[in-house]
Amino acid sequence: MSVRERQLARGRHFLRNSALAAELVRSAQVEPGDLVVDIGAGGGALTSALVRAGADVVAIELDPLLAARLRERFPRVIEGNALDVPLPCRPFRVVANLPFAIGTSLLRRLLRPETALRSADVIVDWRLAMKRAAVWPTTRLGVEWGTWFELTVVRRLSRCCFSPPPSVDAAVLRAARRPEPLVAPREAAAYRRFLDRGFHDGIGSLVAPRTLKRLAGELGFDRRAAPRDLDPRQWAAVYRRFTRG
Repeated sequence: MSVRERQLARGRHFLRNSALAAELVRSAQVEPGDLVVDIGAGGGALTSALVRAGADVVAIELDPLLAARLRERFPRVIEGNALDVPLPCRPFRVVANLPFAIGTSLLRRLLRPETALRSADVIVDWRLAMKRAAVWPTTRLGVEWGTWFELTVVRRLSRCCFSPPPSVDAAVLRAARRPEPLVAPREAAAYRRFLDRGFHDGIGSLVAPRTLKRLAGELGFDRRAAPRDLDPRQWAAVYRRFTRG
């Protein structure tokens, strides 16, 4: 199997243009000295642009052949699966073209409050970006991520920007850590269980009807609202009321 065939099978779609890679790095506002992780570095388009911007870059690449080529050009290359490679312990950023096939899995790993991630500008499938950054309707996972990070779609990228081209367009999804989290990181496990219950059994399963009516008025949602109708701030407020009993 050729390199191209292997990458296509893994949902890999490389940027075709170095100028576009440089523009994406500028848009991410990378500063000299920033520790930046390039996940799925591939041919090194983003890695090269990050180095030129003065970043301290760690490139992660699964494919042995591509990793070997990257080592010829860059000092810090890790050959391995980004789902398993240890993340930096000190504050870091991510600027990367994520493999489409595992975009959600990688974001699950990155967008946890216990990581040292400051921000991530990542290229993902357009549908994934729109789903996770949507104000409404929300998803269980989107609410969780939105508790600690602000998610926005920065721009759309046509499928023609990639080789091999994906079946759909892509987007740059930005996740920036909130200066003040909506829920304390130490409560992350309890909050995940709370969201699991709320999205499975409904908001009414979490608080008494009278409390729900009052919260709906205070927070600006219908007391008959479905779980997807509440945004991360509203969910966090309901959680605070729930924990007070």
